[in-house]
Amino acid sequence: MTGSAASPTSLSQRWLRPLAFGADPAGERMERIRRSPHFADGTFRNPESARIAPSGSRLEFAKAFFRKEARRRRRPAAPIPLHRGTLDELGRPPASGLRLTWMGHSSVLAEIDGRRVLFDPVWGRRCSPFAFAGPKRLHAVPVPIASLGPVDVVVISHDHYDHLDMPTIRALASTDTVFAVPLGVGAHLERWGVSGSRLLELDWHESARVGGLQLTATPARHFCGRGLRNRQHTLWASWVVQGADGHRVYHSGDTGYFPGFRDIGAEHGPFDATMIQIGAYSEYWPDIHMTPAEGMKAHLDLQQGGTSGVMLPIHWGTFNLALHPWDEPAEGTRRAAEEAAARAAFPLVGEPFEPTAEQIPTTPWWRSVAAAPTTGDSVGSQATPTGRAAPANDAVETSVPDQGPAEKAPTA
Repeated sequence: MTGSAASPTSLSQRWLRPLAFGADPAGERMERIRRSPHFADGTFRNPESARIAPSGSRLEFAKAFFRKEARRRRRPAAPIPLHRGTLDELGRPPASGLRLTWMGHSSVLAEIDGRRVLFDPVWGRRCSPFAFAGPKRLHAVPVPIASLGPVDVVVISHDHYDHLDMPTIRALASTDTVFAVPLGVGAHLERWGVSGSRLLELDWHESARVGGLQLTATPARHFCGRGLRNRQHTLWASWVVQGADGHRVYHSGDTGYFPGFRDIGAEHGPFDATMIQIGAYSEYWPDIHMTPAEGMKAHLDLQQGGTSGVMLPIHWGTFNLALHPWDEPAEGTRRAAEEAAARAAFPLVGEPFEPTAEQIPTTPWWRSVAAAPTTGDSVGSQATPTGRAAPANDAVETSVPDQGPAEKAPTA
C-alpha cells in the first residue's frame, strides 16, 4: 500500500514549528554567528544593556491595557486616509534622485539614485504567525505588492513579525530582488523559498554593494525572536544606504535610544533622510523602543547636530502594539521637531515625497481621524497629545484593510 500521510512526528513538528516561525540558524551560518564580536555566551548582545522583558507590575499593565477609554484611543475613530495616485507617481523618476514612500508601519520604499530599496516590507493583514490572531492592520496597503514594480534590494531590520512578514517575503521570493538581512535572519528566508545566492547576511559594521548602492548594517538596541524559544541567535540592525550619486538614508528598525547614534552619524552621516521608529513605546519596555522625543534626539545625533536632513517617523499608525493613543507618536514627533527646529515629514500612507525638495508633507492629517480624549481622560502614556483640528485632505482616499497576502499575522 502506498500513500503520503504525514507521520505523527512530522505533524507534531509542524504544530510546534509552523512555517511562519522560520528556521533556526545552523551549520556554517551558526558558526559565523559564533565568530561575531557581538555574540557571547550563546546570545547576541546589545551595544548598551537593555531589559527585554516588560518591567513593572503586571497588574498595573493589565489595568492600563484593558481600561476602556485607553483602548478606545488606541485605534483611529475613522478610516485612515491613504494617498491617491501612488503608482502613477512611482512610475516617474524622482527629480532630485531621492524619494521616499511610507507604506505604513516601518515599510518604506526608498528610490535612491536610480535604484529601489524596500525596507521592512509588511503587506500582511496581521503581524503574527497565525492568520486568526494577533494585531490586525488598521489600514489597507496603499499599493499591492505585485504592482510595486522592480525592487533592487529588500532590507530587513530584524525578525519580529511586524518587520519580517512571511507572506510578503514569499511573494518577493519569485522576483529578482536581493535580500539584505542581519546575521542569522537568512535562515528564515531560505525556509520560505529565497535562494541563498540572493542573500546578503551582514553583521554590524559590515557593508555590501548592490548595483551602485552601498548597504551597511549598523547597531541597534533591541532583540529578536519568532518562535516559542527566543534564543537570540539572529541579529537586529539599523541600516545605512548610500546611492551612486551620494544620497544617504538611514533606517532605524526597532531600537531604544543609545549613544551609538552619534557614532553612526560620525561615520556615515549626515543623511538626506532618516527613517526613525517613534511608536509602540512604553514605560514598561523603555530600553527597546524610542519615544518621539528620543527619536528626534537620535535623528539629531545621526545628523551630527545639523537640522537640514529630513526625519520620517515610522513604526506607528498601522498596528496597535502599545498602550499609548494611536495618534500620540505623530503629535509627539511634530512637537519635538518644532522644538528642535528640525525638518520632519508627515506624509499620508502611500504618499511619495522627495526629502531634499524645499517642500515636504507636514499637514497633521491624523487629527481628522484620531479619537478625541474625553474629559478627565488619562491613558498613562509618556507623551501628551496637543489639541486637534481636522485639516482638509483633498487628495486622500480612505479604505479598510482588505489587501495583502491573507496567510499572515505578526507581533512587535
